[in-house]
Amino acid sequence: LQRYTEIGEKGLILSRARSEQRVSLARAVYRKADIYLLDDPLSAVDAHVGQHIFEKVIGPNGVLKNKTRILVTHGLSFLPQADRILVMEDGEITEMGSYAELLSRKNAFADFVKAFSVSERKESNTHRGTRKSVPRLSMTDFSIDLSQEQLISGDMGSASIQTMEAISDTEQDQEEVGRLIQADKAHTGRVKLEMYVEYFRTIGLVFIIPIIFLYAFQQAASLDLHYWLSLWADDPVVNGTQVDTDLKLGVFGALGFAQGTAIFGTTVAISLGGIIASRHLHLDLLNNVLHSPMSFFESTPSGNLLNRFSKEIDAIDCMIPDGLKMMLGYVFKLLEVCIIMLMATPLTGVIILPLTLLYAVIQSFYVATSCQLRRLESVSRSPIYTHFNETVQGAGVIRAFGEQSRFILLANSRVDHNQMSYFPRFVATRWLAVNLEFLGNLLVLAAAISLCYGKGNFKALEVGTGLCRTPSSNWDLSDVRAWTDVENNIVPVSEKGYAETIKEAPWTIEDSQLPSDWPKSGSIGFQEYGLQYRRGLDWALKEISLSVNEREKVGIVGRTGAGKSSLALGIFRILEAAKGKIFIDGINIAEIGLHELRSRITIIPQDPMLFSGSLRMNLDPFDGYTDEEVWRALELAHLKNFVSGLPDKLNHECSEGGENLSLGQRQLVCLARALLRKTKILVLDEATAAVDLETDN
Repeated sequence: LQRYTEIGEKGLILSRARSEQRVSLARAVYRKADIYLLDDPLSAVDAHVGQHIFEKVIGPNGVLKNKTRILVTHGLSFLPQADRILVMEDGEITEMGSYAELLSRKNAFADFVKAFSVSERKESNTHRGTRKSVPRLSMTDFSIDLSQEQLISGDMGSASIQTMEAISDTEQDQEEVGRLIQADKAHTGRVKLEMYVEYFRTIGLVFIIPIIFLYAFQQAASLDLHYWLSLWADDPVVNGTQVDTDLKLGVFGALGFAQGTAIFGTTVAISLGGIIASRHLHLDLLNNVLHSPMSFFESTPSGNLLNRFSKEIDAIDCMIPDGLKMMLGYVFKLLEVCIIMLMATPLTGVIILPLTLLYAVIQSFYVATSCQLRRLESVSRSPIYTHFNETVQGAGVIRAFGEQSRFILLANSRVDHNQMSYFPRFVATRWLAVNLEFLGNLLVLAAAISLCYGKGNFKALEVGTGLCRTPSSNWDLSDVRAWTDVENNIVPVSEKGYAETIKEAPWTIEDSQLPSDWPKSGSIGFQEYGLQYRRGLDWALKEISLSVNEREKVGIVGRTGAGKSSLALGIFRILEAAKGKIFIDGINIAEIGLHELRSRITIIPQDPMLFSGSLRMNLDPFDGYTDEEVWRALELAHLKNFVSGLPDKLNHECSEGGENLSLGQRQLVCLARALLRKTKILVLDEATAAVDLETDN
């Protein structure tokens, strides 16, 4: 591997060539420990590479020859070179001794070795026949560049030439070649008007018109309430009381009730509109991500996705509706204050106009700055999620190597980097508050001066109302902050939720003529098929032409990284063909929907995937089979005894990723799941690599 090659999160690229185990083994060797615990690190590599690794690293003459090595394996070829062998069954050690001692006892281990010695002997003879070429082949496999590893097909001379060409290319621009992970980039500039139109369009006029009307109505009711109170206060007092007191009190109460009803109505309307918009935008984001090809997930860190689906969706859910509610409230209250001030002290109109212009300048400057800080803060938050996710998933390895402090420091540095954008937002908010208070105080001063100069022309009630309502303009000027909150939190809407990324082919094709029982025979044909993992990389498959007839069992063999898994990815269109075609029952699979294709063929991948939930849910996600059929599939997959012994049997709860099952058991669960579907085409991509020989047989 070249040192500039990115391997992606969790070694995503390495998993194609099953190289992550070799990287883990190399990391352990560099550790220079006294004791090595090796949990079947050779299960996924081919026989040549496995033998080479054992001889050069683990075996009696390997790099670790002076270390204590405990190797868990189901490979019989390694056992003769072990100093001591422990045979385990049902959680107990049943036999112990050297290889020769165990064979001489003629117990279960000797019977097991004898039963499978024929295939092992043939494999051993093959190794001896090609012994001279093994070191050269293996070393080339270790030194080859990741993009070239997919090209190994057995002709190592041509592979060596390709490697030299790759090295010469990387010397030109080593940091750019093989770049995989794309960092999240912050957009610049103000949010465009089209984004607000998009957001309000998702809400709909059915909610927007009532919201505006109710806000106007509640502020009109508030204004009428104060005006009615002023008229009531001006009524003369006769014999210690006023005329029509009950009527005036009833009108006052009715106006207050109308205002409260309008406030409740606006709150409900904005909440419902926000839920509708949030649901629509979340579904758009989810659809865009789910329809993205695998290359998107390889180049997009998981932290970016977690950030979009958590913090930014939360902003759309909560912050935008609250911001809109506050902003509209401030706007209409500010209009009410201006009307009252102009009615009470008309001279304040002279100062309102320049203050409005100054207000607009501050608003424009602050919103642009705060919006950009919000983008930078959002972009710097994604690496925190990515690092946290990787740390949790790799906690065992981190602790084993004693690297907790390094990961803690890295987490702290990413949080500090995030705070470099987060803290200035609060500083900018304080700056805005000081300026708004200053403007509000100028408005109060102008109102007081105008009242003093015209004291003979105003009634006491008008003066009192004007002076009481004018200080509230300081609070009402917070409309700038509310507007900024709306613009800051509508940034995820402006970024369109991965709408501009490349998408997979359509899941379904309208008016498709595909027969309901397709594929009926299960024949497969490749016609000069070629495949690339990403544009700019070398061909993973080159002009493949072959035919697989009905009911045939075809074995695809090759060195690690030869392109075996790539062939399976091409059949399922996980990767689209760069050239050529694939036909199933005479139909070009490129002309049918992805869901129609993938739902009618079955694959058991290299990495078994289980989900959190019951074992039965993992076997039959769509609940389409009876318990009898499920138990029959488990029996065929040699899992019936294991599942029968579980307390909850089929309702046994699987942890995330099936971590409470062994790797071999997870592969067998995937096998049982495939057997349930009974499709005409079954692709097994090293489906039993972690299964013992007896079960595999």
